[in-house]
Parts: sequence; structure tokens; C-alpha cells
Amino acid sequence: MASLDSIMKPRSIAVVGASTKPNTIGSDLLKRLIEYGFNGKIYPVNPKGGVIEGLTAYPSVLDIPGDVDLAIIVVKNTFVLSTIDQCHEKGITGLVVISAGFKETDEAGAALEKELAAKVKAYGMRCVGPNCLGVVNTDPAVRMDGCFAESLPQRGDIGFVSQSGALGGGILNILKDLNIGFSQFISIGNQADVNAETAIEYWENVDDVRQILLYMESIQNPANFRNLAARVSKKKPILALKSGRSAAGASAASSHTGSLAGSDRAADALLRQSGVIREFSLEKLFATAKVFANCPIPKGNRVAIITNSGGPGIMATDAICEHGMVMAPITDATKEELRTFLPAAASVKNPVDMIASAPLEHYRRTTETILKDPNVDMVIVIYLPFLGLKDIDVAKELMRIRADHPEKPIVGVFMTENRFFTELSDMDVTVPFFMYAEQAVDALARLDQQRRWIARPAGAVKTFTVDKSRAEGIFAAAKADGRSELTTRESIDVLDAYGIRVCRAQFARTEEEACKAAQAVGFPVVMKMTSKTTSHKTDVGGVRVNIQSVEELKAQYQDLIAKLKAKGILEGLEGVIIQEMVKGNREMVCGVAKDPQYGPMIMFGLGGVFVEVLKDVSFSLAPLTDIDAHDLVRSVKAYKLLEGARGTTPADIAKVEETLQRISQLVTDFPAIEELDINPLMISEKNGEAIAVDGRIRLA
Repeated sequence: MASLDSIMKPRSIAVVGASTKPNTIGSDLLKRLIEYGFNGKIYPVNPKGGVIEGLTAYPSVLDIPGDVDLAIIVVKNTFVLSTIDQCHEKGITGLVVISAGFKETDEAGAALEKELAAKVKAYGMRCVGPNCLGVVNTDPAVRMDGCFAESLPQRGDIGFVSQSGALGGGILNILKDLNIGFSQFISIGNQADVNAETAIEYWENVDDVRQILLYMESIQNPANFRNLAARVSKKKPILALKSGRSAAGASAASSHTGSLAGSDRAADALLRQSGVIREFSLEKLFATAKVFANCPIPKGNRVAIITNSGGPGIMATDAICEHGMVMAPITDATKEELRTFLPAAASVKNPVDMIASAPLEHYRRTTETILKDPNVDMVIVIYLPFLGLKDIDVAKELMRIRADHPEKPIVGVFMTENRFFTELSDMDVTVPFFMYAEQAVDALARLDQQRRWIARPAGAVKTFTVDKSRAEGIFAAAKADGRSELTTRESIDVLDAYGIRVCRAQFARTEEEACKAAQAVGFPVVMKMTSKTTSHKTDVGGVRVNIQSVEELKAQYQDLIAKLKAKGILEGLEGVIIQEMVKGNREMVCGVAKDPQYGPMIMFGLGGVFVEVLKDVSFSLAPLTDIDAHDLVRSVKAYKLLEGARGTTPADIAKVEETLQRISQLVTDFPAIEELDINPLMISEKNGEAIAVDGRIRLA
């Protein structure tokens, strides 16, 4: 397929459906192209011909005398396909289909869109839409406003993709009010061809797009998105507002992993593993966009605070620590220089409190002095109103300093009247200003997040030597029985085949065999039922722990049989598994839940019977790289337990990570695995070994 240049950098545009009727899309689009000063030729297309907005109108694109790069189509949905045919005949390679009435309406519309996509592909065209707001390029060499948002676009460095046309238009308006400009805008609509991934790939090497904003409701090809975004986000930040955060579908899952999953968990994992900075509100999205538009990526996470009031400085300090950044240890040389001009009542420690009466000169000298400190990576300057000092003067001074010190991020916190921010909207602002300290710290944390992502190794998906054929045989046997649920014994055998450390165990069909197995394994032991009809053993008393002798084993076996018989579930009993009793009080959980759109998700966290209550778990999409596994293990609060809290034996973290990677290989090799649970993954107090004590696998 052709690049997007014909759409985003056209030399000529045909507006198919241009109209003389006021307040119509065909009329407004043509006016916007003219008003914004498109630097190419514009050809209105209307069956009646004539003159529209002072330009000659042509009955069809075939009647246009010159070459055309882009056709913006605003006609009834039933005429779109024939229009595309004409565009192809004319040699037009770029399309923006504004027209609605496709898959967003009904089955007939969906069928029409399928035909549209097929034609576009067959003709080697690129198409934005249908059912979209249009496209914009603010490059002075192009100056194309090919959409019908309310306000004219403002020049900036953002590439913005919106799946929603109306919301995209609203965001453009708000960005302008916030004095945040953009470079290019694409309203992807129904994504018959061009989608977010297309835009990301196109903007990867567009120099005047220095950050990418996404509003998404869905991700069409998660695997491709991950590979693409992970690469591009190393070069420029990608910010996303992903809507649809409900856990729909999770209630149908029966495993621990499944019940804790949900489509938004999968989307969140995808964005995180792709290096995409996810925001959960438009307010946060704009704040983050503002800081990336005006700040470089810091060299580290050390923050210095300059303030004329102690309270906001303390609040900012708290927020910095909560975000995992650190207060910069200001050097003695810097402190000495500050003491040469700040009053005796001022504090030269971090936060630097200049006191309330600080004049403009102190703001200037203090900020410049702090910026020169080699221990400082980022600076927050806080201003509270003081008689005789104007907020706008302080802001202008900070922007002058920013011009002289472009190497370090500077953000301003101005706890003043809204009038100040309104005044800023009419200025060429080069420093991000916020009303509250917490907002500023949030923004700096996003800069730090991008810094860490850039420094993060790419990682590699390891391939382990496993007994794949053994696992295949187990799955085939279950399928032959008409079962989707593997027994406990089968599940453990699959895990063992993939090199996951499982408990020493033997299978027994009778009481006598159970006793012999226990003697072979060595007391104390655990006895677990394994059934073709009952998966949750604990719920029916099917797990007996810390059995110390043959006599106790016999009693427990007889009690188990009696209880299963009383519950009417004895018939499905396959036998019992006699396992070594692993000594340890740290129970983790890991597993897999298959998302219908995003594929298998690997879960890790605090396990045991309360896993669904405490929910200290995290998810990552398979396949896991070694870095993904490293991050997944450290993403849960329970990681502190693995490090050896309160004198416990430190866990073999490398083996825990390897377990997750082996699970990832298993579910990649066998896409039919719908759910997998290892609960608990016991951490041995003896040597810190991670041992799969129990397993459960369900197939599609």
C-alpha cells in the first residue's frame, strides 16, 4: 500500500460533495480548506458544476483538468463506492471518506464498508474513514484543514489520532484553548484502512511530530500495535486515552486468573508493554501533552522545588516521593551561592523556600542557580500571589530562563486567579504552568516514565527445551474424552513437561496405592483429589495437608471418599495425588487468561485462597520477554515478601521469572489453552525455590 503522503501532504485536493448550501459538511469543509490557506489546488466536485466559493466546480473527479492527490468524499453512503472507482480511474491514491452509514449503522452498512475496504486494497489506495471528521496538517508548507472541527488548528508538535470524530473535534478545541498546538490530526472513524497503527508508523519519521496522542476505543491488531508502538515510543512519547474500562466478560471466567482479568487489563498490559503512556482522563492527557510539548526528557529522577511558600513545597515533596522520584540533594556549593542573595529567613535546602516576599530577582537567580546544580534533573517553581509581584511577570521570567536552559525540564505551579491562565492562552508559552503542585508532579512523573522506558532494554523471548510432545499427548487424550478441563494430574504433568518445578508426587487410585505413594514421596505429604468432573478441589474438601503418617493418611482418604459420596460427586473421581509437603508461608499465584481480542495474558501476584479478595496481581501479554517477566514480578506489592521480609529465605527470583517465561512459551505453543492456574506457587523456606503445588488448565 502507498504511504500516507497523498493524504497528509497532498499537492491537490478534490472535495467530492462540495456544496453551496450553508451549514453543510460539504460547504464547511471547502471553506475551511480555503480559509486555512491550503498551499495546493482545491477542486470542488458537484454534479451541477458551476462555481463554489469562488472556485470552478466539476461534475466528477474525472472532469478535473489537473492531477489530484487526495479526494475528500462527502456524499451519500450509497454513492461512495462508485466515487472511489472514479478516483481510481483519475489516479487519485488518497481518500478521506467523511460519509457515514457504514458498519456503525447496521449489517447492510457493514457489508458496504467491507466492499469499500476491498476496493481500496485492490486499487492500492490509502483511505481514512469512513464515518470520520477528516484530517489536518499544520505544516506551513501544507496548511491543510480538511476537517469540520469548530476552530481553526494551531501549529504545534503533536500527531493526534482519534477514533471518535466528535470527541476528536472537541479535543482540538480544548487544545487550542490550552495553547497546545499540533502538527497533524487524523480522525480514523471506522478504520476501514488507516488506523492508529498506520498513523504511528507514518509519524515515526515525521520530524515535526514529536509526540503522538491517541484516543482509542479498540485496538484492531494488538500484536502489530505492540511491536510498532514499542519501537516508535523509544523515539517519541506516545500518549493514549483508551476508553472502555469495564470488566465485561470477566464474570464468565471460572479460574482465579480469569476472574481477575478483563478486557481493560489486557489493554492496559498492551499499552504498558508497548511503552505507551496511558491516561484515564482528558484533563490528565492534556496536562501530559503540555509537559512533553515544553520540556526535554530529563537525565534522571531528581527534582528540585523552588517556592515562596512552605506549604505547597511540602505537598509537592510528598507527591514526588509517592511517584517514586527523589528530592534532589542540592550541593553545598549551590547552597552557598543561594545564601549570597536570599534573606536569612529563607531555606536553601530542597525545597528552597525563598519566603513570601521573594521579588522577581530572587525567582530569576534562584532558578538559574538550581538549574546549574549537577544533582538536579527537574525543577518545579511555585508562585503564590504576593503584593507587588505580578504572576505574569514571574511566568515571563521563567520562560526567558527556559530559553537559556533548554536542557532541563522546568514547570511552574501558579496558585493564582484563572485570569492568569487565560492570559497565557494568548501567549507563546514555552513552560508548562499548573494550578496545583500535584498536577505539576504528575506531569514530571510522565517525563520520568518516558526516560525509564527509553533506557529500558528491549528484552528477548527465550525458548526453553521442553517436552512438547508429552503435552500434546495429554491435550489429545482430554479432547478424545470430550473434556475441555484437564484433571489436576494432567495439568501438573503438562507443567512438568515444560520444565516448571512441580511438587514430587505420585498418583494413586486406591487407599493402598496412596499409602505406598506417601512412603515413596516421604512424609509429611499432601493428598489432593483429581477428578474429571470437579475442578475446584478446596471447595469440596478435596485437599488434605500436612499428613504425617500412614494411619493419618488412611483416615483422611476414607473421610474424603465419604464426603465425595455424600455430595454425589464420587463418580468423577480419578484418584488422588500424593505430593511432598512444601514448607513455606509465601503463596504466590501465576496463570493465564485468554482475552478474546488481545490473546493470552500472564498473571502473577499474591496467591492462596484469598487471591480474589486481595487482588495483588498484575498482568502482561504473552509472549513475555525476559524484561517483561522481570517487571511483572516486581510490579506487585508482594514482591517485598519475595525479597526476604522479616527474616524469611529470599526467593529465587530468577526461577520465578523463568517460571513465567515457561508458562508464556506453553500458551504460545498451544493457543487452545483458555485458562491456566498455578495456585499456589509456593516459595520454599528451605532454599527459596518456586514450586508449583497445584495446577489447573482449561482448553477452548
